[in-house]
Amino acid sequence: MIKTACGLDCPDACGIVYNTKDSKIKANSSHPTSNGALCSLLNKHIWEEKRIIKPIVNNKEVSMQEALNSVAEALNVENKLLWRGSGNFGVMQEITNLLFDKIGGTTTKGSLCDGAGNAGIIAGRGVNKTLPPQQIKKADTVVVWGKNITVTASHLMPYLEGKDIVVIDPIKTPIAKKANLYIQNAPKSDFYLALMLARFAIMGDHENREYMDEFAPEYEDFYDFTRGFRIKAILEYIGIDLGVMGELLDYLVDKKVVYLVGNGVQKYSIGNFVLHAIDSLAVTLGHFGKEGCGVAFLGDSKLGFENPFEAKGKKVQKATTNFGDFDTVLIQGGNPVASMPNSSRVISELKKTKTIIYFGLYENETSKMADIIIPAKNFFEKDDIRLSYAHHIVTPMKKVIESDYGISEYDFTNELLVKMGFEPLKKESEYLEFWINQAQKKENYLLSPAYEEIPYKEGFKYGEFEFIDDFYDEFETNKRLTRVRKKSKKDEIITEYWLVTPKSPNSLNTQFKRDNRVTLHPSLGFKDNETIKVASKWGEHEFIVKNSDSMRKDTVMITNNTIGVNFLTPNILSDEGENACYQEVKVKLYKT
Repeated sequence: MIKTACGLDCPDACGIVYNTKDSKIKANSSHPTSNGALCSLLNKHIWEEKRIIKPIVNNKEVSMQEALNSVAEALNVENKLLWRGSGNFGVMQEITNLLFDKIGGTTTKGSLCDGAGNAGIIAGRGVNKTLPPQQIKKADTVVVWGKNITVTASHLMPYLEGKDIVVIDPIKTPIAKKANLYIQNAPKSDFYLALMLARFAIMGDHENREYMDEFAPEYEDFYDFTRGFRIKAILEYIGIDLGVMGELLDYLVDKKVVYLVGNGVQKYSIGNFVLHAIDSLAVTLGHFGKEGCGVAFLGDSKLGFENPFEAKGKKVQKATTNFGDFDTVLIQGGNPVASMPNSSRVISELKKTKTIIYFGLYENETSKMADIIIPAKNFFEKDDIRLSYAHHIVTPMKKVIESDYGISEYDFTNELLVKMGFEPLKKESEYLEFWINQAQKKENYLLSPAYEEIPYKEGFKYGEFEFIDDFYDEFETNKRLTRVRKKSKKDEIITEYWLVTPKSPNSLNTQFKRDNRVTLHPSLGFKDNETIKVASKWGEHEFIVKNSDSMRKDTVMITNNTIGVNFLTPNILSDEGENACYQEVKVKLYKT
């Protein structure tokens, strides 16, 4: 029995056990986030995905050494880029940065995922510390805010037992159906909801002045800032009334509260403001630095670690990369054709590139465009270290099976360095030990050096919390357009709708079982399984209709793994945090 960890890119980062006798895996029942069960992605879908098993150069199968020689030749150009995804998660994945630093290449900065929210957190707290899941157990109320927890963090569900649950989400998710209070707010209204809650808390003398006097003394200025927003107009925009606001405050005031905040709230240009506003609300009510309290967003998994693989050279924006500026592009563990916003632009840019190298596990839209394909090893076939952005456990990932094909990130980097005339890397074990030696050793686990049982107990990074005091949003208002009819009823434009792009239960990014559906409210008049065209100013694609009462009438849902969804999304960056803005768009629906 070999104890290791799941390497899939999700926050649970579960512990697993591999049985060498029957080659079966099961959950490590003693691991805090595994809870004795494996998710379907690891238990089933990972074995169904079509893996790349042969190196290919210009559509011909070659040996690994021949393929690596071709890679070395392709990288021997002036302009080369490393664009990395996170399909096979572990710290060793980043070792390819050392290659690009040596050869004078370019890497990326920014995020497709959580950069905007992270920037908002840093603006207020100064540092993004991860809230230990154990604090959820000590809460009275858990606010699940824009987070489909049964999909994105299912192993947290036992922590919610016996709690008052408030769910804030434009989509009526499974957890929303079990909540004590569910608020189906309008998309892109979370900033205003947090701000109004803080304002009403102060108006009702519910703020925790003792806490704020010590850790956030500028609260009077924050209250003045909240008063700059018109209550009636804002509540109409959110889609709730004063009674609901009062009911929500009842679950927050004089209670121990944990806020579990999902990525959905910050997939906008104003994403940084949203997390800053939620943090400001929590500080107003004294929900930081205490047992059973805190705001949990995606944390910084490497906080407290010295990272030997940090890229030091030139960088370009990850979410809006102009691939055509480079002669050679190495795409590692990702699928930018499908995962980056504005797929039409991404395809056009990649076609300008002289050589595309794909280094990954599975066949996908990007591998089909590649000139050179290098099969990678998965996390069962190599040694690595697993960190998490939702808890502090550091888990060694042990090689449990040998593979007749594929190459690890370490071996890929080392062999290319030698082929290109540079000194080889240190032994792989030295890098692994470097990470392990930085971890805290506690009981049966290793913990991140940044672990704190109660984050922010001693206050915030710069001594006090910085309240949000500025906001701007030039995006159009949440107002449905008038129905417009063309000459033919077939070409009727129904209206414009908010697009939301949550995670899918059967996939991880663009890996595994992908959908082709758009989910709509039944009142919009489309039939189940009908094919319609969904269009935005960025592009269009056809999807199959699924009707659901869980939807708002002004919102459509296409999960982020759906084939074609990113033909609709904009290649723009958030105001802060250099993040993709997948939901900064409204779409139109056409009958086909």
